[in-house]
Amino acid sequence: MDIANSSLLDEATAAAEGMVMSFVLAPKKKTFIIDSGVTPQTVSVLFTRAKGFGINVVVGDAVSLLEDPSIRGNVCGVLLQYPDQNGSVRDFGAFAEAVHSSGGLVVCATDLLALTQIKPPGEWGADIVLGNSARFGVPSGYGGPHAAFFAVKDKLKRKMPGRLVGRSRDAQGNLAYRLSLQSEHTSSNDFYVV
Repeated sequence: MDIANSSLLDEATAAAEGMVMSFVLAPKKKTFIIDSGVTPQTVSVLFTRAKGFGINVVVGDAVSLLEDPSIRGNVCGVLLQYPDQNGSVRDFGAFAEAVHSSGGLVVCATDLLALTQIKPPGEWGADIVLGNSARFGVPSGYGGPHAAFFAVKDKLKRKMPGRLVGRSRDAQGNLAYRLSLQSEHTSSNDFYVV
C-alpha cells in the first residue's frame, strides 16, 4: 500500500471507516458486502455503524454475492478477511477486479504477521488494508483494544481517516514532528482534509 497510519482505535472500527469511505466515494451505491470469513466482532461493529449512514450490509460468500445481479449494481465496497477467521487464505485477485469493474472498493482486514508469508493485499488489488497491532507485541493501553493500522492506495490518501505525522526540522534546524495530513468526518457524511 502507498500510505498508512496507525491512529485508529481497533480493527473493527478501522473496518467501519473503510466501509464509510467506500460509501462516500460511491454515493449512489448503498450496499456493502461483508465476506463470511470476517470476524464476528467486526461484523457487529459494521452493522451498528451502517445504520447511521443508511448502508445496506449483506453478509455471506462475497464472491457469490457479487455475482447476484440484484446486488452487484449497488455495491460500494466489499470487506474481506485475509487470512479469514478460520485461517484460510484465498486468492482474491480476480474477485478484486470484479469489484472494481462494478465501481466498488476492496477493503481487506489482515494480520501483519501473516503478511510476512503470504501475498500482500495491495498486490492482489485491495484498495484499503487494515488490521491491529497485536501481532507486533504492542500492549493494549489501559485495558483497551490494540491500535489499528489503516493503509490505502495513493489515490485515497486524502480520504483516509486518522492522522499522519511527519518528521521534519524546525526553524532552528532541530528535529520536529508535524501533522502532515489529517482528515475528518463532517455531519454531511463527507471527508475533508484539515
